[in-house]
Amino acid sequence: MSGAVLDGPEVVNFGCRLNIAEGEAVRAAARAAGAHDTIVFNSCAVTDEAVRQARQAVRRALRERPDADVVVTGCAAELEAVRFADMGARVVRNDAKGLVESYNPATVSLRRQGPISGQRDMEPAVVGPLPSQGRRLPYTPALSGADHARAFLGVQTGCSHSCTFCATVMARGTARSATVEAVVAAARIAIDRGQREIILTGVDLASYGDDRGTTLASLVEALLALPIERLRLSSLDPNRIDDHLFALLTQEPRVMPHVHLSLQAGDDMVLTRMKRRHRRADAVRLTERLKTARADIAIGADLIAGFPTEDEAMFANSLALIDDCDIVFGHIFPYSPRAGTPAARMPQVGRSIARERAATLREANARRRHDWLDRQIGASASMLVERDGFTGHAENFAAIRLTAPAAPGTIIAVRITARDGDRMIATPIVQDIAA
Repeated sequence: MSGAVLDGPEVVNFGCRLNIAEGEAVRAAARAAGAHDTIVFNSCAVTDEAVRQARQAVRRALRERPDADVVVTGCAAELEAVRFADMGARVVRNDAKGLVESYNPATVSLRRQGPISGQRDMEPAVVGPLPSQGRRLPYTPALSGADHARAFLGVQTGCSHSCTFCATVMARGTARSATVEAVVAAARIAIDRGQREIILTGVDLASYGDDRGTTLASLVEALLALPIERLRLSSLDPNRIDDHLFALLTQEPRVMPHVHLSLQAGDDMVLTRMKRRHRRADAVRLTERLKTARADIAIGADLIAGFPTEDEAMFANSLALIDDCDIVFGHIFPYSPRAGTPAARMPQVGRSIARERAATLREANARRRHDWLDRQIGASASMLVERDGFTGHAENFAAIRLTAPAAPGTIIAVRITARDGDRMIATPIVQDIAA
């Protein structure tokens, strides 16, 4: 969770990078509406724990700030609108989170509107217009603020797949993409304000353009026509990395050597029951091809532990995937059932087993990451320095802390001298290599 108060509305973002980017649109809309004494919780619903954290934060705000206008938006609010409204918070639908009228003090009195999809048959108090009488609104690119050296740029939302564990379709609808022109315009803003790395993000990023007759690779090429120095992609479905995108990931020097894959599991039966569109061999083959084509590429992956019906042999296959795919950046979490999803109706393995298996996966991933980081000691790297002047990331996404400060927002050459946990220690050797 992250939050900041900027001359008026406070926005607290939970969850994914897309939420971070959309949080800036929320802040701008609330500020434009004059919603000064307002706190907006931009919630996440990827797990039960994420929803619990949002409910806990909302309760605390209602208790500690009784005179404030407490608003809940995001995926948890979309799925549990009744519950949040009953707590005393106002609810803004995902599609309306970036609209000024959703926060206008003159129009935010509780209004009865139609029931939220997926909720019981009643009328919760929901603030903000229903999107186009039930139709999904076009997606507008979401750009994070200027308070980081890197800019998160949301280019699509929703998902048109039906993975059995995921509630995203219920929370965000089917996949919708921003136009190439709108994304390029947003990227220009980031470049003009001095942000030298842009991270493209979305709920199902690799599906970008399916609804507009274009592709993610074409969008990347359009962005590379701008003076972008570093472009990074967030999580990708391995089944959607075509030859065009593969070539950009492995041959274009301004596309960072860091690929994060939405793998979820390493066992074919589990993948089938998840309704994923790839199999274990596909993941291994893809990562081998990536590493062969670009030796310095770093692999990240999403993995779920304790999926329903997962036995010890199935889990062992997922555990082995960390080595087989050379995963150094694992986003690992235990499975938790989401109401209304097919997986919630499957035989469960139990929360304690899921947590134990997640811990085992994290330990294995940490060992591989530390081995990978240790091999970089003594090497040089290109680092984008964050606003604090000391921290940042290498091109391969290795986290770095400098022994001496450098100018924030610069890209510098550094010599890696040691490892401190998950972070490398480095000494500047050239100030702003792009200058």
